[in-house]
Amino acid sequence: MEKINVLSLFDGISCGQVALQRAGIEVENYYAYEIEPNAISITQKNFPNTIQCGDVTTADFTKHNGIDLLMGGSPCTNFSQAKNHTAKIKKETDINEGTGWELFKQYIRALHEAKPKYFLYENNYRISQKIIHNMSLKLGVEPILINSGLVSAQNRKRLYWTNIPNITQPKDKGILIKDIIVHDNSLIKYFDDRIRNTLIKSTNYIKYDLGGKGHYSQQDRLYFLDGKAPTIPKSRTETKFNVYLGNETYKKTCPIEVERLQTLPDNYTEYGIKNGELVKIPKTKRFEAVGNGWTVDVIAHIFSFLPNEYKISEVDV
Repeated sequence: MEKINVLSLFDGISCGQVALQRAGIEVENYYAYEIEPNAISITQKNFPNTIQCGDVTTADFTKHNGIDLLMGGSPCTNFSQAKNHTAKIKKETDINEGTGWELFKQYIRALHEAKPKYFLYENNYRISQKIIHNMSLKLGVEPILINSGLVSAQNRKRLYWTNIPNITQPKDKGILIKDIIVHDNSLIKYFDDRIRNTLIKSTNYIKYDLGGKGHYSQQDRLYFLDGKAPTIPKSRTETKFNVYLGNETYKKTCPIEVERLQTLPDNYTEYGIKNGELVKIPKTKRFEAVGNGWTVDVIAHIFSFLPNEYKISEVDV
């Protein structure tokens, strides 16, 4: 068994390291490029041996030449149709239009300079077909579409480009919202007349209209226990995933539930390490960090197709 050497771009909270661990793959060196302070501190709490390398835009990736595995998913806000507090930024629909493509080009630069044996790149499936086509040309492979709903209680469709061979779809584990709920009375809320008088039942949720502008807002939804959660966003998470409990009651979400939707360990984001000291991560920053991350069990499934030489043992993911 060989320990693996990893180069991770846009590393975030190091969901990739959790996935390698879960796939039974031991890490020799893990080089992480990340600039968000809270994400770095969460990583260093959970994986203190991580080698933090800073900003991808100023990196010399040739020093990682011949690395075993390159992975990363460049930020997709500028590509995606999803709306959040940065939605005023123009959506990029073509190459060379702005930040989204520039960050992707850093990944391509790393691919050429580091010359990894294996690579994995991830992005949102709702980016333009023109960008997807050009990404595929640059990466030399076609993407695989996987919905996190197969391994978690969250519908989250993502595209994965990789030269790891023979990847299949994960088995459907049948996990529903009721399987990830945290029972906390402080999070329970009750219907008022605004909800009661405007609610409409849909397939996966109850929708209502608090603002009087129509039944369009994701924050005016209550998801059913026997269904799937929406894709967890990085902003305003508490307002966008509410769960209907029955009898005109519902509950707000909490960080542990969102971690479970991403198949992270409970309380993975509760603490970080800053300047050598243990610090508590604010709730909103925990939501943001998890929303920016990967669904761990999807990545672990992909890594399970790496050669057996990297594996401590066969692990069922």
